[in-house]
Amino acid sequence: MIKEKSEKNILWLNETSIEDIPLVGGKNASLGEMYNQLSKKGINVPDGFAFTTADYWYFLKENKLKKKLKEIFVKFNSKSIKSLQETGKKAREIVLEGEFPEDLKKGIIKAYQKLEKEYGKNCQVAVRSSGTAEDAPRDSFAGQFETYLNVKGEKRLLGAVKKCLASSFSNRVIAYREEKKISHLEFALSIGVQKMVRSDLASSGVMFTLDTETGFPDVVLISSIFGVGEMIVQGKITPDEFYVHKPTFKKGYKSIILKNLGRKTKKYIFAKAGGLKEVQVAEKDQLRFSLTDEEILTLAQWAMTIEEHYGKAQDIEWAKDGKTGKLFIVQSRPETVHTQKKESFYEEYEIKTGKLPVLTGTAIGDKIGQGKVRIIPDVSKISQFQKGEVLVTRMTDPDWLPAMRIASAIVTGEGGKTCHSAIVAREIGIPAIVGAKNATKVLKMGEMVTVDCTQGLNGKIFRGRVPFKVNRYNLKKIPELKTKIMVNIGAPEIAFKTSFLPTDGVGLARVEFILAEKIRVHPLALYHYKKLKDRKIKKEIEKLTIEHKDKREYFIKELAEGIAQIASAFYPKEVIVRFSDFKSNEYKNLVGGKLFEKEEENPMLGFRGACRYLDKEFRPAFEMECQAIKRCLEVFGLKNISVMIPFCRTVEEGKQVLDLMKKFGLEKGKDSLKVYVMCEIPSNVIMTDKFLEIFDGMSIGSNDLTQLVLGIDRDNAKIAYIGDEQNEAVKEMIKRVIDICRKRKKYVGICGQAPSDYPEFAKLLVKQGIESISLNPDTVIKTILLIAKRKKKKHNV
Repeated sequence: MIKEKSEKNILWLNETSIEDIPLVGGKNASLGEMYNQLSKKGINVPDGFAFTTADYWYFLKENKLKKKLKEIFVKFNSKSIKSLQETGKKAREIVLEGEFPEDLKKGIIKAYQKLEKEYGKNCQVAVRSSGTAEDAPRDSFAGQFETYLNVKGEKRLLGAVKKCLASSFSNRVIAYREEKKISHLEFALSIGVQKMVRSDLASSGVMFTLDTETGFPDVVLISSIFGVGEMIVQGKITPDEFYVHKPTFKKGYKSIILKNLGRKTKKYIFAKAGGLKEVQVAEKDQLRFSLTDEEILTLAQWAMTIEEHYGKAQDIEWAKDGKTGKLFIVQSRPETVHTQKKESFYEEYEIKTGKLPVLTGTAIGDKIGQGKVRIIPDVSKISQFQKGEVLVTRMTDPDWLPAMRIASAIVTGEGGKTCHSAIVAREIGIPAIVGAKNATKVLKMGEMVTVDCTQGLNGKIFRGRVPFKVNRYNLKKIPELKTKIMVNIGAPEIAFKTSFLPTDGVGLARVEFILAEKIRVHPLALYHYKKLKDRKIKKEIEKLTIEHKDKREYFIKELAEGIAQIASAFYPKEVIVRFSDFKSNEYKNLVGGKLFEKEEENPMLGFRGACRYLDKEFRPAFEMECQAIKRCLEVFGLKNISVMIPFCRTVEEGKQVLDLMKKFGLEKGKDSLKVYVMCEIPSNVIMTDKFLEIFDGMSIGSNDLTQLVLGIDRDNAKIAYIGDEQNEAVKEMIKRVIDICRKRKKYVGICGQAPSDYPEFAKLLVKQGIESISLNPDTVIKTILLIAKRKKKKHNV
C-alpha cells in the first residue's frame, strides 16, 4: 500500500490513514485517519494534502545534501550547546539553499490550486511539519518543528515548505533526537498543507482526554482563547479552562464540572500580508468565556470519540471558524506523559518547613527540585546554562529545550498550565512553576532554591535547600481491608491526585477551604450585594467576582465546581460533603464578614453548624449551599454525593434542617440521597438512637467530641495537652456510638484527626467494628499497612 502511494508526489488526506506514518509522518497520518474514519461521526477536519517523506529524500538527493549533512554531523558534540548551535545553523543553511526538483514543485502547486478551487483564490493554509517519529506514543516531537500559518499564494507556500524542511535541523529538534537516540540522517520529514480555519475571528485551543497534571483519566480538559491558538503555547496569556467529567457526560448529563475564566488580554489574528498579527482583546470580551457550554460539550464528545478510536489518551488541537461558526479538529496525537506510566506506584513527598515561600505560581507536575538559580534573559544565552541548575526566565519556547532537559527545575515569570514550559516540564518529568511574577527580579543568580510542586496547583519557591523525603509505594502490594478506608479532602485541586490512593471514597469533603480560598467573600455579602453601602467592600467584591453580574451565582458556581472536582475524582465511590462549619470568627475573616458577624467570646461553642442554617438571617446562605449541591447532583450527575450536617445539638434541630433542605430542593432519600449527621457533641452520643431515626448514619468528629467531653477549648494553647482523643472517656463515647449504629444497621464512620495522628487509635476503631475510617491523604497508606499488620498478627496467634 505505501509503495504504491509513494509513486505520487502528493497525497491528500482522504488517501492517508494511521498506517501511513512512514510516508506522511504522525501528524498527517492522524489527520488522514480522522478525515476518513471520524468525519462520518460528525467530527470536522479541514481538507489538505501531504508532501511525503519520499519527497523529502528526493529533495535531499537532487540537491546532494545527504553527504554534506553527514560531514556537518561528524563534528557535532552533543554535550556542547555551542556545538549544537553551530551544527544546526550550518545544516539549516544548506537545506534552505536547495531547490525543488521541477516535478515536485509542480506537484505542490497543482495541489494548492485544487484547494483554491474548493476554498477560493489564494486561500489561506497552514503549513506544518510532520515527522515519522512525531506524535508517536513514546517519542513526541510535538512543538519541535516549525509551523507557518496564514500562508497565501504559490510562492509563499513553496517558501514555507522549504522552511519546514530546514526545521528538521533546528537546534531543539537535534537536541530532542539526541535525547531519544534517533539518527539525524535517517529521520524523514513530511509536510502537511491544510486549509486554515478562521479562528482569528473566533477561538481555538487544545484539549486532553485526561488531566495533564495528574493523569486522572475521567475528564476532558479543554483550554480555549480568542484568536489563533499559537498564543496559548507562548504563554503570553492564560486561557479559559473547562473540565468535562466523562462518566456522567456519557450518561447524558451536562457535566462541565469546572469553568475557569482566563486572562485573555491579547490574541493573534491573520495579518494582511500573511502570517499572524498580535492585537488586544476588547475588555468586554476578556470578561466572557471564549466557548459556549454547547461548544464545550461538543468538543468533549469529539475528544472522547477520538480517544476511543485510537484506544489511548489524546492531545488534541481544535479551532472554531468565525465565518461559519463551525468547530474543527486540526490535530490529534497520543498523550505522551501519563500514558507511558504503567507502573502502579504512588509517590508521596514530605516537605516540612516553617519558611515562607519567596515566590508562588502555578505548579506543573508533583515533584520537588533543588539547585542553583541561573537566570537566562533570552535564548541566545542558553549556552551558559549548567546541568542541575534551576532555569529562571520570563518564558520559554521550543528553542530552549537543550537547557530545559538538563535543568533540575524550571521557573517562569509568565505562562499557564498549557504554555510551552509546562508542556515540556511534564514530558521530561521535572518540576516547574509558571506564572511566578517577577521571578527574574526576586531570585538571585547562583542562590540555592527549592522548587515545591507537591501542593496541588500552588507552586512554592523557597530560598535554600529545604529537606524533604519521598515515600514510594507499590499499590499492587497494598492489602485490602474489611474496614473501609476513606480520605478527608478540603482543597479541590488535590482531588485528582488523591484519587489514585487505595481508598473507598471521601469520608469528609470540607467546603470551608472552597469558601476561604476560592470564594473568599461572606455568602451574605454576595446575597445582599446590591444593598451594601460600604463602597470599599463592594469594590473588593466586584474585583473578585468581576465576570458575574449575579453575585449569588458566583457563590453557587464556585462552590458547586469545588465540590464537583472532589466528587468526580472518586466517582462512583461515595463522597460525603459536610455543609459549612465555619465559626463566626472564621466567617468574619471573609470579605464583607464584619458586616454580618457578631463578636463571640467562644466561637467554638457559639453560632455554628445546624443552628446557623436555621437562623432567619443566615438562611439565604444555606439555601445557596443547597443549590450548589443540587447542581452537582442534577446538572453534573454526581449522584455519589452524600451530605452531612455538622454540630447538630438536638434532634429537633436535625428535623428542622432536613425540612429546610427539602424546601431548598434536597430531600433525604430522593434519588438515593443520603444525609448523615456529625457525631461530635455529647448529646449526639447520648441520643444516638433518636438521631438515627431521622438520619442515615453518623460520622464521628473526634476533634470536637474530645473538647466537649473533656470540657476544654481546643483553641486554647495553654490547656491543649488535655485534649487527647485517646482519653478513656472519649473512647467510651466512640464505642457506644459504633455499637448502636451497628445494631441499627446504620452507617458509622470517623472523619476526625485522631486516626491520622494516632495509629493505635485506628486499630481500636477496627476492633470495635467501625464501618469506615477517613484519613488525611498522607496517612492513608501507612494506616492501611498498620491495620493489615495487626490483623496478620492476630491471625497468626
